[in-house]
Amino acid sequence: QVQLVESGGGLVQPGGSLRLSCAASGNIFSIHAMGWYRQAPGKQRELVARIIGGGSTNYADSVKGRFTFARDNANNTGYLEMNSLKPEDTAVYYCNAAVVHQRWGQPYDYWGQGTQVTVSS
Repeated sequence: QVQLVESGGGLVQPGGSLRLSCAASGNIFSIHAMGWYRQAPGKQRELVARIIGGGSTNYADSVKGRFTFARDNANNTGYLEMNSLKPEDTAVYYCNAAVVHQRWGQPYDYWGQGTQVTVSS
């Protein structure tokens, strides 16, 4: 089993910054991909940013230029730096990881419990 623990959410004013962290632990041989998703009230969960393999990163258009996602592969941790936050960024943010448990194994998806980000004055 794998556990993903998110931290860093909270309340911030518009224009402010937050840094989310996602630490993966457990039966991990490698992490094929890691990403952040978010879900606002009444809306579907959407991709925010995702890093696949050696470092190719995809961002949602709504966060390009404001959010930066980085991985610390040695520590199985991912960081989402969020700048110039807007009220529409308010959501529960979830960490996702595609984890390989053994050499030549297939990746399995895991999710964190979510962390609330609220952007409001």
